[in-house]
Amino acid sequence: MKEPPQNLTGIFQHLGPGFVLSAAIVGSGELIATTALGARAGFITFWIIILSCLVKVTLQLEWGKHAIHTGETTMTALNTLPGGKLKKVSWGIWLWLFIQVFKFLQMGGIVGGVAIILNMVAPAINIPVWAVMITLITSFLVFKGYYRVIEKFSLWMMVFFTISTLASVYFLQFTQFRISWPELQQGLTLGLPPDMVMVAIAAFGITGVGGDEIMYYNYWCIEKGYAAFTGPKQATVEWEKRARGWIKIMYYDAFLAMVVYTVVTAAFYLLGAAVLHRQGLVPEGYNVIEILSDMYTQTLGSWAEIIFMIGAFMALYSTLFTAAASFTRTFTDAFGQIGWIDFYHYPTRKRFISILAWVFPLAWCALFIFIKLPVSMILIGGFMTSILLLLVVVAAIHFRYRRLPAALKPSLFYDFAFWLSAGTIVALGLYGIIQVIKG
Repeated sequence: MKEPPQNLTGIFQHLGPGFVLSAAIVGSGELIATTALGARAGFITFWIIILSCLVKVTLQLEWGKHAIHTGETTMTALNTLPGGKLKKVSWGIWLWLFIQVFKFLQMGGIVGGVAIILNMVAPAINIPVWAVMITLITSFLVFKGYYRVIEKFSLWMMVFFTISTLASVYFLQFTQFRISWPELQQGLTLGLPPDMVMVAIAAFGITGVGGDEIMYYNYWCIEKGYAAFTGPKQATVEWEKRARGWIKIMYYDAFLAMVVYTVVTAAFYLLGAAVLHRQGLVPEGYNVIEILSDMYTQTLGSWAEIIFMIGAFMALYSTLFTAAASFTRTFTDAFGQIGWIDFYHYPTRKRFISILAWVFPLAWCALFIFIKLPVSMILIGGFMTSILLLLVVVAAIHFRYRRLPAALKPSLFYDFAFWLSAGTIVALGLYGIIQVIKG
């Protein structure tokens, strides 16, 4: 156990979980789904992207808060949801497992994006071979547990790519693709063309902190110390003070990370709408990275293509690596709840995580090689993430009103923001489902 810091220096030293997620967030969602929506719709759906980044953070906080005061992993927490159970396993876990079938498509699309970038750099090796090679490397790194090195490298590269992207938006204003104020106003008028509904809902699910990242947040809050520092729940003033202190640190972590990925996501969208949409270019298939690089070369010059390649590689690869590490944890946790393994026996858990470190990436790679449509695969995964968000909302409400100790009750303003977020996500999720049924 550890007392939470009271000064800004100490607080900043303990930020981390949200920025680990940012390394995953600033990847397929921002680089591909966001720009694909901008390229197809123009400026009119800009509001969807901003809304996506802002409305999910309170759900993330509720999940993180639950991890801090209970110490429960994600699947243990899901198994406490009220409602029907099948073989002593909550309906929430079974729904999560069903959605993961489609999330495998999304991860296959990310493997493809990384392979396409490497093929553009070294075309002598074809895309499927690059896909297999990068998959084997990723599996080995996750198997060996080289998280810290990749985490730090990915974080710095994300900062580099973010600065480059913001520079592209700035210099865009000095080109034929400059953005006017009326165009920005159009993007904030809550318009949604019928033919853009599916892509917009997919982008909403995958941009900002998605349902998957919210669920991963529990593990990082536990592993990065917030829950461990708080200690086991006790009916004492000391425990309450510690819990409130670390929850406050978590608030800083989540909100600062939100500012970062909101700015980056908005920048990607504007580049897609301004540069790609005006030229009628839509990223798809094996040409996705070449088309996306046009956003940089049209604003910074042809020399910027190499910057885009490096940044795009790190953005997608950090997503791939973080997802591989997170998937092995969540699935092992889920299989433990189902009763297939003894999750609480450390050697068993470690062995199973090691096995999945090879099985999952290879499965993603196989899907990409077979389907060959990385953007469509990512958007399908994004749409299903919007459905997953409905489960996240239900669980967050349960955590807030059934599991949260009275001593940790938040303010009325927090509850207002919480319900505003939950209502927005449910409305968009149900709207997307209705459109699928109609279509």
